[in-house]
Amino acid sequence: MADKANYREIIRLGDKDISGKIPMGHALTLPKGSSFMTANAICYKLKLDRKMKCGDYTQEKINEIEDCLRNPQKYGIPVWLFNRRKDRASGEDQHLLSSDLDLRKQFDIRLLRKIKTYKGVRHAAGSKKVRGQSTKSTGRKAGVATRKKDKK
Repeated sequence: MADKANYREIIRLGDKDISGKIPMGHALTLPKGSSFMTANAICYKLKLDRKMKCGDYTQEKINEIEDCLRNPQKYGIPVWLFNRRKDRASGEDQHLLSSDLDLRKQFDIRLLRKIKTYKGVRHAAGSKKVRGQSTKSTGRKAGVATRKKDKK
């Protein structure tokens, strides 16, 4: 596989352009929605050398890697590695990448706002912290309004 005639400077994985100089183990973590553990599982299932440069792989192998990245359940990757388990709409375990992940996140926040959960109300307020962080002494750069104590 490591033939200089087939070497490519840029490959496309998960809607992201990746330099051919990067090792495959690291390159699989670069698309949004793919983690280190997912990359390791893909390398293990497809018997890839994690240290081999991703530009050295053939186009057929890249296509197989892309398919495994988009459909990990087809290749026997464990469900607990997926980034969207038990989807609210379909009830299926899914693994989403890049723009699909962003779009689904926006839909989830829109639903939280619609049903007026605490988290949804905080999202709708915009400058508020959502996950229970302290707002009195930290996060001043994020636009959280706090009142200074009067000095006497």
